[in-house]
Amino acid sequence: MGKRVNTAVWLEKQQRWQIKVQKDGVRKTFTSAKPGRTGQREANRKADAWLDDGISNTTKRCSELWDDFLISAKATAGGSYVEQIEKFGRNYILPVVGIRRIGDLNAGMLQDVLNRAYKEGCLNPDNKRKSKGNLSRKTLQGIRSVEMAFVKWARQHQYTSLRPEDEVVVPKGARNKGKKILQPDSLRILLSTDTRVVRGKFEIDENIHAYRLAVMTGLRPGELLGLRVGDVDGHRLHLSRAINTRNEETHGKNENAIRVVVLHPLAAAELKAQLQQRTFEEERPLRYDDPVFLLDNEQSLYNYWRFYQRCNGIDPPISLYELRHTFVSMVEDTVSPAQLRRMVGHSRSMDTYGWYSHAVEGRADAAALAISAALAEYSPKQK
Repeated sequence: MGKRVNTAVWLEKQQRWQIKVQKDGVRKTFTSAKPGRTGQREANRKADAWLDDGISNTTKRCSELWDDFLISAKATAGGSYVEQIEKFGRNYILPVVGIRRIGDLNAGMLQDVLNRAYKEGCLNPDNKRKSKGNLSRKTLQGIRSVEMAFVKWARQHQYTSLRPEDEVVVPKGARNKGKKILQPDSLRILLSTDTRVVRGKFEIDENIHAYRLAVMTGLRPGELLGLRVGDVDGHRLHLSRAINTRNEETHGKNENAIRVVVLHPLAAAELKAQLQQRTFEEERPLRYDDPVFLLDNEQSLYNYWRFYQRCNGIDPPISLYELRHTFVSMVEDTVSPAQLRRMVGHSRSMDTYGWYSHAVEGRADAAALAISAALAEYSPKQK
């Protein structure tokens, strides 16, 4: 059945029901002069019949088409996104709609995927590592995004005319999972201590500048690994590549990831120290295409960072990506939202503060004292 996002409306002057629909750039109007809901249904039925014209193979099951959808995704998308499609399909989407025929698929079934995933977690009975429900809003948004991509692909291949984008929503109760950041005492340790303990002896952590540059600039871990000497232009970083968790070179997480970051003096000093260290390691002048940070992969950097935290008493420990959250949280009162979005490579629609900003110890108390001081002159208790 053709999928509409509207319904026929009664035109009093013309004394008829009318609905306008569009398919493949062509817009058509369908009418019915029959009074009451009978006429409305007739106009809608005419529109649906036209929308369905050209739709074929509606008896195929979603699980069959999913394999073809994956092949298409592998031809156009990066490895990380394909992994996400496979994971969300296997654990959440196909257990609910896999046995359904594509012609029967509707927005309600896709909504059931999100509702059940939110409530029950992993829906794949064969998965040994099952999540137990209460999925984060971000995970559910990812599942929904894959659902929409699958339906769009099926629509392009004329398996369906379904357009569920406005009807399928993330459950209202879903919340963003809490992220941790370095609180002031831990941040002081990071910016003042460059050693770790190996076999009972202190030694310089050769990755200290990577940790510090991450917390001073908000760069993603993959962006740090993707930096080349030629990307450095004085106090500016020209970001155009990243190394993902599969050790693949990409152009970054999204189009906003390609950007220029102007380094403040502290960050510039860390970068200069890192380049000096790399020159010493190479025993020659650095070349344009030399990596700024010499690491095997992102997991290797994470392991070093985790060890550094353990050696220096940073507790609770945080992930590499949470250094990015720390940066946003520390500077949110210093720069405008637009400036911050440009710094960290977010789009205008991204709520950078909402996603990345977290409470910094002591700031609430300082704000309370500032408010008290501002109101004190008006209070009779202060006179």
